[in-house]
Amino acid sequence: MHEVTLIPGDGIGPSIAEATVRIIEAAGVKIQWEKVEAGMAGIDKYKDPLPKHVIDSIARTRVALKGPLTTPVGSGFRSVNVALRKEFDLYANVRPAHTFEGVSSQHEDLDIVTVRENTEEFYAGIEHYIDPQRSAAETIGIVTRSGSARILRYAYEYARKYGRKKVTTVHKANILKYTGGLFLDVSREIASEYPEIESNDRIIDNMAMQMVMNPHQFDVIVTTNLFGDILSDLASGLVGGLGLAPGSNIGYNASIFEAVHGSAPDIAGKNLANPCALVLAGVMMLRQLNETAAADRIEKAVRAVIKAGTSVTRDLNPTSPVGTIEMTDAIIREMGA
Repeated sequence: MHEVTLIPGDGIGPSIAEATVRIIEAAGVKIQWEKVEAGMAGIDKYKDPLPKHVIDSIARTRVALKGPLTTPVGSGFRSVNVALRKEFDLYANVRPAHTFEGVSSQHEDLDIVTVRENTEEFYAGIEHYIDPQRSAAETIGIVTRSGSARILRYAYEYARKYGRKKVTTVHKANILKYTGGLFLDVSREIASEYPEIESNDRIIDNMAMQMVMNPHQFDVIVTTNLFGDILSDLASGLVGGLGLAPGSNIGYNASIFEAVHGSAPDIAGKNLANPCALVLAGVMMLRQLNETAAADRIEKAVRAVIKAGTSVTRDLNPTSPVGTIEMTDAIIREMGA
């Protein structure tokens, strides 16, 4: 029996979380879910988007499945996603991008994994105005040798574990000679420890162009925080968008698996949301929990339902869609078949 913290989230979060729980349970995995509220639900109930009991739950279970969360704009509340990364030092953000038969995309047979450093550089939150008039602001991006080494090693270990053939380091060392240069230097040191895996590097602007023109040349991409944020969304766009984009945030003592799309409050509670991003995040979670057979069954069923195209939500079939519940039912039936 696994213990997992469940954060349903805001907007469409509760409906896609319910779908994911149903599918995982239908796959035969025994999980004791500890359901907790964060985001707007946390504010409504506890006046805090990240109540202490949420942190305590994740600290105990060490694994969480999280729906999309909303941070109120201009309210003074902190981003729950950023706060969780800092609280648990979730240094590796892993974003797979796979093509699905039945989904219109820019390229066929694409399979890219972006590994993004998740705690340093320009997203560390070190910024301020430099004058009383607030006419200029400064952001400090810190890149450390230790932080670079652990994300690069994670990328190579991921490649080794899952039989990937190549790791590409993305940087801007030609201009950012100290921060980018440090990351690139460490990448070459780490690469030398994995001689069986092909390694190369790309400057970020060239990388963006190459991903659009010929993404099949890439396998595992590892990069710093800002570049990883951009490139992982670019990769999702190449395979049809964020509706099929799962992600994981990995640390030494905790892991959080999530759908990377927004909370879509305009369709909340209307049985319209595509549950697949969170379901596929659940697949990533199951693989970490060594429930590989169940993970494979779920992913195979999701792919089959999407390929058939007759029991999918409107983002995948605008002319003859079904609802979230009905698509979930179809995935469960496919697993049984």
